[in-house]
Parts: sequence; C-alpha cells; structure tokens
Amino acid sequence: MDNTVNIRNTKVGDGQPAYFISEIGINHNGDVNIAKKLITVAAASGCNAVKFQKRNPELCVPVSQRDIVRETPWGNMTYFEYRKRVEFEKNEYDEIERFCKEIGITWFASAWDMDSVDFLEKYNIPCYKIPAAKLTDDALLKHVRKQGRSIILSTGMSSLEQLDHAVDILQKNDLILLHCCSAYPASYEDLNLRVIPFLKDRYQVPVGYSGHETGLATSVAASVMGACVIERHITLDRAMWGSDHAASLEPNGLNRLMRDIRLVEKSMGDGIKRIVPKEEAIIKRLRNV
Repeated sequence: MDNTVNIRNTKVGDGQPAYFISEIGINHNGDVNIAKKLITVAAASGCNAVKFQKRNPELCVPVSQRDIVRETPWGNMTYFEYRKRVEFEKNEYDEIERFCKEIGITWFASAWDMDSVDFLEKYNIPCYKIPAAKLTDDALLKHVRKQGRSIILSTGMSSLEQLDHAVDILQKNDLILLHCCSAYPASYEDLNLRVIPFLKDRYQVPVGYSGHETGLATSVAASVMGACVIERHITLDRAMWGSDHAASLEPNGLNRLMRDIRLVEKSMGDGIKRIVPKEEAIIKRLRNV
C-alpha cells in the first residue's frame, strides 16, 4: 500500500523526506510585513510550506474570555479586541498568496471554524490543518472533509478515544496525523515521542510531529522515529510580544534543524549490513587476518 498523501504534488509519508512546515500562526502579530519576513526565512531554509491560523473571533472566542483586559503592544484592550486586531483578512491573505507564489513556497492554514474554511476555500490551498483544540468539533471536521482536500490533524490535548472518534469522522483517505503536546512551550518529559510509531501502527496513515519545545534535538529524534512531517513555530525573535514566540524557532534555529534532519535522513541507509567502498582501503591497511 502506498502510505503517502499528496500536498501540492509533493508526496508525504513513508519513504519520503520529511515535509517541513514552518508555523507562522499568529507570530506575525497582525502585521503582514512581519508575515512576509517569516515566509522569506522559511523559504530560505528550504522548508516545504508555511502555515497560518484563520479564525472568526465572533465564533472562536469564548464569551467568558471576551471582556478580559490584557496589555498589548497597542495598549490595553479586551481579549476579543486583541483577537480581532491580530486576525488577517482578505487583503492580508491576498498579499500572502501573491508573495508565496513569487518566492515559490506553499502556504495553507489551520481552520478554527466553518466560516474560516469557507474563507480559505477561495485560495485553493492544498490542504487543511485542523488544530488540536478543534479535534472534538465534529461539525468542523465534517465540513473540512467535504472540501475534498488533504487534511493534517493535530492530536494534542486529546485522549485516544477522542482521536479514534475524529479519525472515524474524517476517514483515513488523504489524512496525516501529527503527534503533539499542546503546551507552549512543552516540557521534554511530556513529549512522549514513542507515540509516533504507535499512531502509525494503529491508524495506518502518515504520522508527523508538531513540536512546541524550545530545543531542536527532539524534533530530529521524531524524524528518526518515523515522523514524515515536522512542524515548528517560527519567529523573528523569541523575545517578541505574543503567546507563541517563546516556543518558536528563530531563523538560525530553523536553519540548524533543517540541516540536522536532512543529515539524519541521509544517514539512515537501507538497514542492510555491508562493507562500503570507502572501507576497502582501510581493510587493506589495518586488517592482517
């Protein structure tokens, strides 16, 4: 069985190089120029795609949270006002679409509600990401599946029973699961990377890893354990204001992670024990029996 999923003519799954997604999310802080700088960073590092988050604040912000006042770079405002302030709309996504085409990188987004799915459909994106927070939203899952596109489902903050139910709704065709711990940043003892092969065996679909830890080694380890997708948040500066920056990679970190994963992939081989040609001269020089 060909256990791969196509994302804009790129095969993702067993036997393929890890598909690397740079999660911009809301690290643009509502500024499309910051978004374009992050897109440039991702493209320069060799990433396959950048990902944003699309919400309708009217649908996604809980009523109990709306009037909570918080400090922001734009002054004190309610959480509802803040969510609207950082949300990209048509003008910004038109520019993202144009800019990604110009520099040759794929983009798509996490859809947090059905209105956002309908909005994103106008851009003919290659796939949808369903965030872990929405894994239990049956209506959203069904609406995303109706669009007929590949789906990436994050499995963070979910029980096995909830994940079974979500997979049953989405079905396994053109589905990729991402193992994830949804803490920001995530503690190493909570990452549980051994879940990656477990999910592959249980669901028989491609499985990747969405990392919210601060370092690089565990994302490299995830690729060794079979993760066919690696997703990490990126930022221009981890000290920037915003909830996700501290759990994100700066440009140098992203470049190092991409380099290390590609070197590990090159090192894996086929598992057959043999003498390699470069050892022949060493045998002649050192072995006398």
